[in-house]
Amino acid sequence: MLTLPPLLWGGNVVAGRMVVADIAPVHLNLLRWSLALAILLPLGWRAFASAASRQQLRERWVYLAVIGLLGVGVYNSMQYLALRTSTPVNVTLIAASTPIWMMVFGALFFHHRPRLREIAGALLSLAGVATVMVRGDWFALARVQFVAGDLLMLVATACWAGYSWLLARPPRSMLGEARPDWNWAEFLCIQMAFGALWAGLGAGIEQAARPGEVLVHLTPLGIAALLYVAIGPSIIAYRMWGLGVQRGGPALAGLFGNLQPVFAALLSAPLLGEWPHPYHGAALALILAGIWVSTEREHAVASSGRA
Repeated sequence: MLTLPPLLWGGNVVAGRMVVADIAPVHLNLLRWSLALAILLPLGWRAFASAASRQQLRERWVYLAVIGLLGVGVYNSMQYLALRTSTPVNVTLIAASTPIWMMVFGALFFHHRPRLREIAGALLSLAGVATVMVRGDWFALARVQFVAGDLLMLVATACWAGYSWLLARPPRSMLGEARPDWNWAEFLCIQMAFGALWAGLGAGIEQAARPGEVLVHLTPLGIAALLYVAIGPSIIAYRMWGLGVQRGGPALAGLFGNLQPVFAALLSAPLLGEWPHPYHGAALALILAGIWVSTEREHAVASSGRA
């Protein structure tokens, strides 16, 4: 559950790079989520169908608006925007700080005390991601310079950590018998609807900042990329991520998220002509080691009853 989302999101980065010259960043995010909502709506329309269901939405609109903002409206818009002024090296390095943000948010707002092996796993995974980003040359870290896009990505990563924690620790109105009887498709449709509203607001601001410009140029490649990002990274990945966060916890999910740059490098080979190198294998080993360290459970040794 937690491996598939970074694979699909790695593809999202590659697809975004393919069409970034034809579709403005925030408009790309709006088109992505609007299309995803239209595709998923046949499975989730009951969440909006009746007066009772709409009343349930009104009673929980603050929580739903917040997770729609953090997980749909902000993160990908800022990622696409960041790539316009920052380098892929910086953006991915900053995104790799997700496990740290998970721990910080958990400690500050959700009374979660990270275990020593969680911290060790986060550091190992970060080392693996850094290995990919510096192409095996650790001296390249000294040449990294931060720009406005880096700050945008820093905010985006913090928003994603907050979104993940809110999925795992929702308010009382979303727990037990108080939670509406929404299935996964209905709940994801709700998130998309609120997120698309935020994305639409952002796209309006983007258009106002660039008056008179045509910000969307659809080509056959652009249409194919939109279909992919609407179905894979948006519907399938978010479904798997939600299940994984609920069962494994946000801190663990953040570590699996560090597989994204490795998958992006592997997908870039056939699609962008950027082939992986030996250091990608070393990075993958470090990231998997970090996941293993964080998930390894301590086994109690039985003191009696054993031959």
